[in-house]
Amino acid sequence: MFDAAAVRREFPILDQQVHGKPLVYLDNANTTQKPLSVLEALDHYYRADNANIHRATHLLSERATKAYEGARERIARFFNARESAEIVFTRGCTEAINLVAYSYARPRLKPGDEIVVTRMEHHSNIVPWQLVAQQTGAVLRVVPMDDAGVLDMAECARLIGPRTALVSVIHVSNALGTVNPVRDVIALARAHGVPVLLDGAQAAPHMTVDVQELDCDFYTCSAHKMYGPTGIGALYGRKELLESMPPWMGGGDMIASVTFEHTEYNKVPYKFEAGTPNIAGVVGFGAAVDFLSRFDLREIAAHEHALLEQATAGLAALDGIQFVGRAPERAGVVSFLVGDVHPHDVGTFLDQDGVAVRTGQHCAQPVMDYYGITSTVRASFGLYNTPADVDALVASVKKVQGFFS
Repeated sequence: MFDAAAVRREFPILDQQVHGKPLVYLDNANTTQKPLSVLEALDHYYRADNANIHRATHLLSERATKAYEGARERIARFFNARESAEIVFTRGCTEAINLVAYSYARPRLKPGDEIVVTRMEHHSNIVPWQLVAQQTGAVLRVVPMDDAGVLDMAECARLIGPRTALVSVIHVSNALGTVNPVRDVIALARAHGVPVLLDGAQAAPHMTVDVQELDCDFYTCSAHKMYGPTGIGALYGRKELLESMPPWMGGGDMIASVTFEHTEYNKVPYKFEAGTPNIAGVVGFGAAVDFLSRFDLREIAAHEHALLEQATAGLAALDGIQFVGRAPERAGVVSFLVGDVHPHDVGTFLDQDGVAVRTGQHCAQPVMDYYGITSTVRASFGLYNTPADVDALVASVKKVQGFFS
């Protein structure tokens, strides 16, 4: 059985008090905390190996390069990419999606071409496509969802057709926790020869992601949602697609040779990694993947699902709780409203009890618009959360009701 209490001891930040109360951290869909192994990897890099990569013959540079490329290899194995060259380092999901939008999609899009997304996308999987659509004359098509937060797959099948140039879908909704039927979406796209990008920010820390089994063309992730550092993430892309794409930023290390008349670009993935990268971030990302690889992700998923069911049942037992999104398959997120109390007031009150949740629109304004609300309270779970954390959440929400009544 997965031992969350033991794992929790590996996260120094969780051993503190907030406003005189033990910290109960339930904002994992926003960012996860970092285990000691990640902190030590970052510290070791800066203390012992700090140097630029790929560009020097001295020992520190050799060690830094080995650590950087070693992390790429381990991340490729984690997602079961065919080879490490299919992993491009980015600042996170947002940059990875923009890379595909500007390097893959924009050169190919023609007026009238269609890009299919869903109603539940994060802003980072909406705005880049709007921008390239405005620049090329392409059109954005949106798959609707129902009140439970489940995609309308019949409409999805209708929208994907001969004019579709690309489908880009969130794997797990950050606002609702819905686990989308991405294999069915990919099958629909494959029938029309359409490439698919999956936004995996919320899926990667909660479930096994095998890009070959999924048969997606692009997959994005952010390390800071996977118990790694902020400011680093990755794009998985099929090698043949990456090779067909032009660089989207120019600079050092993404070139093979440069003259004023002509530049020859480096091979993938390096042609997409211009300039000095976030070397320490990559090292920390590799350590985070090593940390996650210690566990059976199916056990983590079961543990987090049990917490989700406990939280849902505990909150449902209180009067006046309105859940936002009740998809049959969810991953680690419960979004709710507490009567007429503004979510920001709920979040502030919970914080005084040491309970950290997220309030707001969660960078998913179209989701909020669908439900006719401006924001929700979102509690999201990680592998270090315990049933006691859920009890603290429910008890604090009950106090909110008593205070505002």
